[in-house]
Amino acid sequence: MSHPLHDGSLVIGVDFTSAPSRRKPLTVAVGRWRAGRPRPAYDLDEIRAFTSLDEFAGLLAAPGRWVGGFDLPFSQPRSLIEHEGWPTDWPEFVRFYCDQPRDALRDVFRRWCDGRPAGDKFAWRATDTPAGSSPAMRWANPPVAWMMHAGIGRMLAAGLAFPAHRHAPRGSGRIALEAYPGFTARRVCRTSYKSDTAAKQTPDRRANRRAILAALERGAASLDIALTISPTWRRRLIADGSGDLLDAVICALQAAHAAALPRYGLPRHLDPLEGWIASVPTYISIS
Repeated sequence: MSHPLHDGSLVIGVDFTSAPSRRKPLTVAVGRWRAGRPRPAYDLDEIRAFTSLDEFAGLLAAPGRWVGGFDLPFSQPRSLIEHEGWPTDWPEFVRFYCDQPRDALRDVFRRWCDGRPAGDKFAWRATDTPAGSSPAMRWANPPVAWMMHAGIGRMLAAGLAFPAHRHAPRGSGRIALEAYPGFTARRVCRTSYKSDTAAKQTPDRRANRRAILAALERGAASLDIALTISPTWRRRLIADGSGDLLDAVICALQAAHAAALPRYGLPRHLDPLEGWIASVPTYISIS
C-alpha cells in the first residue's frame, strides 16, 4: 500500500467499547492530517459519541476515504489459535472467532489459563509486550476479548483494509490500524490519567490528562505529529474524567503517525495472523 495521507486526509480515532450506551458511548475523534515542518499536524474537528454498535457499523459503511486507529484487538495470539486448532488465515479466523458464543470462548480462555503456571497465565501476541497492552485474550478488567468479539467482525464485513494483516479488498479507501492509547500516554506520565468511577476521577488524574494533552500539542509524545485543538475541545478533554475523549484523539494520532511511515511502521517480519499496534516501535525483538 502506498502512503495514504495528503493535506486534508480524514483521520479518525475510535475509543471502542463492546456495549456502547448513553452512559458509556463509543467515542470517535474526527480530524484532518496536514503536512508541515518540523512535523505534520492533526487538526481535530469534532468528537462523536455513538450509543450502539449499529451506529458504529454505520460509520464503517459510510462512503469516503480515511485512516482510522481503533482501540480493540484485531486478533489473538498465534500460540492460542494454533493450540485450539482455530483457522490461521486471518479473515477466516476473524469470522470464526466472532461467530463463537462468548461462553464458549471464555471456557477456552479459562482452560488455557488454568493449565499455565502462576505469573504466566495468558498467551500474548508479539506486539503486546512492547506496547504494554493487556493480553488480547483477557475477558475481564478490561474485557478486551469481548471488544474484539463485538468490533472486528463488523470492521471486516465493512470492507476495510488492514495493513497489519495484509488484507486489502480491491478499491478500499478505508484503512484500519489497531491502536492502544495507553502506550502513548505512558510516554508522558506513568501514573493513571482516567477512571470510569466518578470517585476515582481525582485532581491528580486531571493533571495527568492536562500534561498528556500539552505534550500532544507540542508534538512531544513520541509521535511524529502535533495535535491542533480548539480551546473548547481542550477544556472538554481535560474535564472528561473517563479519559474516553482523550483516548479517541490519541488513537487518531497513532494512526496518522503510522500511516505516514513506510509500510505503516510495521515490522518487516510481521506475523499477519497477529498483526501489530500502530506507533509501537518495531526494533524490539518479536521472535
